[in-house]
Amino acid sequence: MQIVTLTTDFGTKDYYAAALKGNLLKQSDNIQIIDISHSISTHDIVQGAFFIKNAYRHFPEGTIHVASIQSFNEDGKRLIAFEKDGYKFIGPDNGFFSLIFDDINIIKKYQIQVEDGGHNLLHDVITHAVGYLAQGKAMNELGPELDEALVKIGLRPVITKSNVRATIIHVDHFGNVIINLNKEVFQKERNGRRFLIYYKGREQIDVICDHYSDVEIGDVVCFFNSADLLEIAINMGNANEMLSLRKNETIQIDFLD
Repeated sequence: MQIVTLTTDFGTKDYYAAALKGNLLKQSDNIQIIDISHSISTHDIVQGAFFIKNAYRHFPEGTIHVASIQSFNEDGKRLIAFEKDGYKFIGPDNGFFSLIFDDINIIKKYQIQVEDGGHNLLHDVITHAVGYLAQGKAMNELGPELDEALVKIGLRPVITKSNVRATIIHVDHFGNVIINLNKEVFQKERNGRRFLIYYKGREQIDVICDHYSDVEIGDVVCFFNSADLLEIAINMGNANEMLSLRKNETIQIDFLD
């Protein structure tokens, strides 16, 4: 059974995701479709990259990961396919994959080509590519090899000798806020010093825990999550609502000598 995952900004109110699934199932009776998410914010390739980056390795090798975020049926827009870490990826060449893989331009990539499908071009290109790969055909049969994919620089923490200014990049279903600072960078910049984490400009956290339950119910907790990113949460509560923490807000960490 060929596993195919879908990550899109189609939403769940319309028929778009269902139509894509239907077209994929027409390709083979040996395809299993799994949704990573169809609730990526419209055109938000940063959020989409965050989802796939933290999900793709949890699937069996050989899985085909399909992304359709900020995918337009316009001249100059193209969909590409490539293989990385034993997985196959299909999606737009709009900088999206460069936010997942720093080495995107040393990976062999192929532009997917099909005959003009009019308004259904996006579905046609994706289903054509999945159908080929699900049959075990070589990736280079999809189209010509590309020398370069579009690269975009993701939002990164601003680091000085005395502090780090990071950004909330995601608010999950539970209201936990996730920050674009990983443990390795934090420990390197901290260098054994005490620290204060500021949110909303004045509230402070001076302890990093291991899990939500390390504090009392209703208390604020900060730890490095399963994605190895800093997270601010409330044990059995909603930090997004209770602390008024929002996506794209700044979190500052001061290091104390």
